[in-house]
Order: sequence, then C-alpha cells, then structure tokens
Amino acid sequence: VQLEEFGGGLVQAGGSLRLSCVASGTIAMSSMGWFRQAPGKQRELVATISNSGVISSDDSVKGRFTISRDNAGNTVFLQMNDLKPDDAGVYYCYCNARPRTLSGGYDHWGQGTQVTVSS
Repeated sequence: VQLEEFGGGLVQAGGSLRLSCVASGTIAMSSMGWFRQAPGKQRELVATISNSGVISSDDSVKGRFTISRDNAGNTVFLQMNDLKPDDAGVYYCYCNARPRTLSGGYDHWGQGTQVTVSS
C-alpha cells in the first residue's frame, strides 16, 4: 500500500490549505484520514472518514476543517480553513486497508507533509 500526500506548505494564520492523499495498492480499504504531529508532541487525530461517510474529528478542528473522499474512495481530502499556529505540524495520511503491513497490522501511513502557520 502506498499513500502519496499533496498540499502542505506555509500559510498565514487565518488562511487556508487543502491536503490530498492518494492510496494505491489496496485490496480493500475501510477508512482514510489525517493525523498530525507537532514538534515534541504525540501524533494525534485530525479527522477520518469511513467508506460509509462516517466522520471522526478532533474538537479543535470542527467547524474549520472538512474531510472528504472521492467517488472511487481512494483519495482523501482535507480542506483546512481559518488555520491557527497550533495547527502547524507534519500531517500524515492514514488508511486502514488490506493487505497487511510488514508488521502485520492494517494501518498504513504516508510520509507526511509539513504544514506551517505563521502568526
């Protein structure tokens, strides 16, 4: 499974960015989404979306970030509006899919894309 991310960058506080991630090599995929990690902090959930459209998201992004998937189901988007300095970090694309990873699980990760928000 490969996850290729696009769209990170530098933006001023209050600005917008759109992230996208394309999955390939999956046999069956259930959910896709985004996590982020700021320096010195643990990786945390931003938002995920299931095949049926059920969305889970962190309270800090509700009303500002929108997650969606394309009709084919192998691309996930994250529209980020009203960005704040606390939103900065490396954003990782995630999917839960077959086949298993080398470690035996079904959670796959992209390489990450940097989001920087200047105040």
